[in-house]
Amino acid sequence: MFSRTFRAERIKLHHNPVWLAFLCLPIIPAVLGTFNYFQNIEILQDKWYSLWSQQTLFSCFFFLPALIGVYSSYLYRLEHLNHNWNTIMTMPIPVSQFVLSKLLSATLMVILTQAWTGVLFILSGKLVGINAPLPPELLNWLFYGAIGGIAICAVQLAISLVIRSFAVPVGIALMGGISGLVASAKGFGVWNPYALLSLGMQANKSGGTMQCSQSLFLLNSLVFVTISVVFSVLWLKKRDVLTT
Repeated sequence: MFSRTFRAERIKLHHNPVWLAFLCLPIIPAVLGTFNYFQNIEILQDKWYSLWSQQTLFSCFFFLPALIGVYSSYLYRLEHLNHNWNTIMTMPIPVSQFVLSKLLSATLMVILTQAWTGVLFILSGKLVGINAPLPPELLNWLFYGAIGGIAICAVQLAISLVIRSFAVPVGIALMGGISGLVASAKGFGVWNPYALLSLGMQANKSGGTMQCSQSLFLLNSLVFVTISVVFSVLWLKKRDVLTT
C-alpha cells in the first residue's frame, strides 16, 4: 500500500515546474559565492574551503530553505485544490502512510538538491582555477546537510498541510532560514530546525568540527522530523472536517 502511495507522489512530480526551481535556485548562491570568493581571493587563502564557506553562506540561510519550502508547498498543492481532500480522506490509505509518502518524496528532492549543490561547487571551483585536491569532508558536508534539510522538509510539510496557500509556507521557510542564521550566530542553532542545514554543511565554517556534536545534531534532526510527522498525522485525523 505504501509503495502505491509513494508512486502516486512521484507521478505528481513528473513534468512540473518544481524541477525548474530545483535546477535554477542552487545556481544563484553558487554564482554569488564564487563571485565573492573571486573578488576576495587575496584574503580567502583556503581555496576549496574558502569557496565552500562563501557559497554556503548564501545557500544554507536563504536559497535552500526557500527551495525546500517550494518542494513542500507543491507536494500539498494538489490536495488543497478543487476539494481534493475529500477524495484523499475517503481513500483506503492510512493517514500515516500518506504523510510519510510526502516526506519521502521531499527527502528524495533534498538528496538530489545536495548532489546538484556538490556538482555546482566543484564546477565553480574549477572555473576560478582551484587546482588543489577536493576537500575530503565534502561528502560529509553534503550528507549531514541532507539530514538537516530533511528536518526542514518535515517542518515545512506540516506547515504546508495547515496553510493552504502556496506562497505563504515558502515565505515562512525563507524567514526560517534567516532565523537559523541568527540562531547559529548565537550558538544555539542545533535547537532551530532551520539552522540544521547550515550546521550539517558547516556553512561559513568549513574547517574543523561541527558547531555541535554529531550525536546531538542527529538526535535533534530526528526529534524535529518525528514531531512534525506526528503533528501532521494527528491534524489529518482530527481535522478532516477541512475536506468539505
